[in-house]
Amino acid sequence: MNNLKKLCTLSAIMAFGVAAMPVKAESLRLGDFQSTSHIVSVEGTTRWMTAVEEATDGAVTFQHFPSQQAAKSKAQLDAVNNGILDVALLGVLYHAEALPLNSVVGLPGFYGSASQGTAALQTMLKEGPLRDELLAAGVTPIFGFVLPPYQVLAKKRLGAPADWAALDIRTSGSTQAMTARSMGAVGISIPGPEVYTAVERGRLDAVLFPLASVPGYKLNEVVSHISTNGSFGGYSFVMAVRTDLFNGLPADVQAKMIELGDETATHVAKAQDDSVEGLLAEWKSQGIETYDLSNDELAALRDSMKAVGEDWQTRIGGEGSHAVLNRYRSLTSN
Repeated sequence: MNNLKKLCTLSAIMAFGVAAMPVKAESLRLGDFQSTSHIVSVEGTTRWMTAVEEATDGAVTFQHFPSQQAAKSKAQLDAVNNGILDVALLGVLYHAEALPLNSVVGLPGFYGSASQGTAALQTMLKEGPLRDELLAAGVTPIFGFVLPPYQVLAKKRLGAPADWAALDIRTSGSTQAMTARSMGAVGISIPGPEVYTAVERGRLDAVLFPLASVPGYKLNEVVSHISTNGSFGGYSFVMAVRTDLFNGLPADVQAKMIELGDETATHVAKAQDDSVEGLLAEWKSQGIETYDLSNDELAALRDSMKAVGEDWQTRIGGEGSHAVLNRYRSLTSN
């Protein structure tokens, strides 16, 4: 069934009343690169899909394609625009070329928890340059959330910038690669599902990763040291629907998808924050050294990374990057 027919079916069902119509709408094809066991999927994507299906009495249903089944992590946006998918949970930093302003979340030293960062992102997705950039890319943002601040996972303790010199560090996108370079390391972009093997085989010396996401990739099995209080950047997800499809849905369906998206964003952020304490205790029991960076180490790292924001503005260019960075800073300053 082509997209036009699908939209007509959805519209007819909602127009005449879902309960009165025995016909079930076609499912929307939703892709992402997370596994179904990942906290982002359990408390985010899956939770939202179920809530939307229940709230619309089955007028909107989903076919879920997790773990890169429909498209690789860097191809999710193209898959939506090309009609392979209808909806995608975009890992925004994988699409920095098409969504450069949205990569602001990757800058180090801003939000201190997933809940704080998610509240800031949700505000910026409602109106302004981040939303406009997604719309220009052919998709409508339904909701967004962030992972907890990135920490460093390695086979040795990494503290001050001197410890990082010439190491190959897994980073997510160009913004985080700048963070690695600011400390003298080399940023290497490798999709999440491939990181385990890269560390195990010695292709990577360390990984910048949010702690709540570690179990989803079992990285605790291949590292021995994990920092707990660093601020090496962030990562954002945006649930996006192809704009022509979304605009063809009835207004009440659109509103319900967004309302439930807002609730899901808040929920998945808190779930991630809550999970970290238990994970740290578990890893300690496994013999992993989880450590706080000292005040001197944090000061040295901040000094090394302070130019990343300026470099980001220069690379992105235009007044938009300056406005976005100032807005992001104001929303994450408390």
